[in-house]
Amino acid sequence: MTAYAEVIGDPIAQSKSPAIHRFWIEKLGLDADYRAHRVPEGGLADYLEARRTDLDWRGCNVTMPHKQAIMPLLDRFEPLARQVGAVNTVVREDEALVGRNTDVAGFLEPLGGTLGERHLFRMARVLGTGGAARGIVAGLVREGFTIVLAGRDPAKARALLEELDPDGEHHAVALVHFAEPTEFAFDDRQGCCDLVVNASPLGMRGQPPLAFDWSHAPPGSVAYDIVTDPLQTRFLADAHAAGFATIDGLSMLIGQAAAAFEQFFGAPAPREHDAELRDRLTR
Repeated sequence: MTAYAEVIGDPIAQSKSPAIHRFWIEKLGLDADYRAHRVPEGGLADYLEARRTDLDWRGCNVTMPHKQAIMPLLDRFEPLARQVGAVNTVVREDEALVGRNTDVAGFLEPLGGTLGERHLFRMARVLGTGGAARGIVAGLVREGFTIVLAGRDPAKARALLEELDPDGEHHAVALVHFAEPTEFAFDDRQGCCDLVVNASPLGMRGQPPLAFDWSHAPPGSVAYDIVTDPLQTRFLADAHAAGFATIDGLSMLIGQAAAAFEQFFGAPAPREHDAELRDRLTR
């Protein structure tokens, strides 16, 4: 009997999660496996019913389009997943299926050094209003950011902000607002922390690119794209060309995977091998 976990979504063939978890399993010498399993929309209930009776199954990571749809099918949630309103990790606890969210920790991990500093003001322009954006917004609110949330439907963006931080002074705008150049003169950003985050699937292989003009980013901003395929998106390439620091999607993916790995297999991910893992994932 081999313990296993898996990642579910639709599509799922492009997922790097199996390579990440199998790399750690190999390094630790565990008798375990991690797989990718396509679950189409409408198939979640059947999938979970089958896994409940499989004693080798330790849980699953959840990706598009299921992060919110899976919630009514679970037995309970950790507080953070309930707050975010999205689940990206399901673990078995006795006979219960418990929803958790490791996206928040994974997203914040590569920002740890920056967030450890003191700032006069923190602002993030977050592009996208899906399940991943929910975790990102919730995490940034916890870290004292004012959010400008951009979506195809500004009303949806406003509703998400009011749900996650009803007392915050955040802003909702249309995604197209950032597509055209601006001549806005930014104030002195000395001592401030500015992020621009692509939390949408735009730019992913098979999706149109994200239209963002970097004149909308204050000097010193950090560009962060959660897309992992391709790793070097046009969003990040344009940010780099404009002189901004960048963080790619592998940073978040590895961080959230590490949090899930320990919950699945009971051992910390061997992060001392991160450089080798990145090399393997980008060959």
